[in-house]
Amino acid sequence: MTEKPFYYASNDAMFKRIFGDESNTGHLVSLLRAILDLPPEDYAEVSIDNPFLAREHPDDKQGILDIKVRTHTGKIIDIEIQLCNHGAMRERVVFYLAKMVTGQIGASNEYWKIKRSICIFIMDFNLVPEEAIFHNQYSLRDRAGAQFTDLMEVVTLELPKLPGQPDGTALWDWMRFIGARDREVLEMLAEKNPEVKEAVEKLQELNADKRARQEAESREILRRDIAHYKLDAMNQGLAEGLAEGRAEGRAEGRAEGWSEASHAIARNALQRNMPVEEIMALTGLSREEIQSLVN
Repeated sequence: MTEKPFYYASNDAMFKRIFGDESNTGHLVSLLRAILDLPPEDYAEVSIDNPFLAREHPDDKQGILDIKVRTHTGKIIDIEIQLCNHGAMRERVVFYLAKMVTGQIGASNEYWKIKRSICIFIMDFNLVPEEAIFHNQYSLRDRAGAQFTDLMEVVTLELPKLPGQPDGTALWDWMRFIGARDREVLEMLAEKNPEVKEAVEKLQELNADKRARQEAESREILRRDIAHYKLDAMNQGLAEGLAEGRAEGRAEGRAEGWSEASHAIARNALQRNMPVEEIMALTGLSREEIQSLVN
């Protein structure tokens, strides 16, 4: 009998169920404490604005898989995990952060109501090659380092840069847990960190849950499909361009291949209920183009 695949915390559906559970925010608070240097009062009470809503049937719509958090003092935090660099990722981060800020005020333009917004992106690829460390924090500062405001902040955590050996911090333990692909690693972490041990036990429970596994499998299939469509588009575009034997032919071939792939990716993502904003960032298509594929 074939052993069922074990889904790790890097699967965004599993990640959301572990850290986005509104009935138990302990894992989330522990992770945030390790990532951010916020005053203790922020963690006195945290609320999740978009909790994971379990589906009654496999075909029901799936919720957005980032985690939107509001701290006790009103700070807004968005946490997302990304396994693949889909392109224009820095621009996407800026777009998300801008939405977090502008979404706080209405037509009254009461700017004084704006609370600090923090985007946390955990990535299984190198987004910032100019930085050697895996944990970086960015805010609005001048060239000399003076801060203009702390209302906007981006935190990047690049798993490939994580040191191979523990550095004695809780952040290393949590990032190793999220990036783990081996159950022996999970056992090692569980032995040394009680808080991570609870998350490991939760992950094991989720892997025994049929509904949670369906969600995780769906996300894995989508990720593989996206990679397949992109590779096909590149190969098709290059082949057509080379057949033409002209620079403009190569450009047109690549463009046509990428266009077909973008539509295929968008249709696949729509079937799996990925938010339109994510599909726009992933494919480069406009909202109108994506909505036209629904019919």
